[in-house]
Amino acid sequence: MSETERIPFEEALNRLETIVSQLQDGSVSLEKAIALYEEGRRLSSYCATLLEEAELKIETVTAS
Repeated sequence: MSETERIPFEEALNRLETIVSQLQDGSVSLEKAIALYEEGRRLSSYCATLLEEAELKIETVTAS
């Protein structure tokens, strides 16, 4: 399990929002922008996975 997978959804989303803001600001170096982009992609995928799992749980509960 990676470090990203151990953080709560809300924390991951907040970090992702911070990354987007930094990238939109344009004040970071190219190297930093690339690192932020990579981190953002991982966080985005992680958040999407958590949302899919939550949706499946809701569907299961609703079907019962």
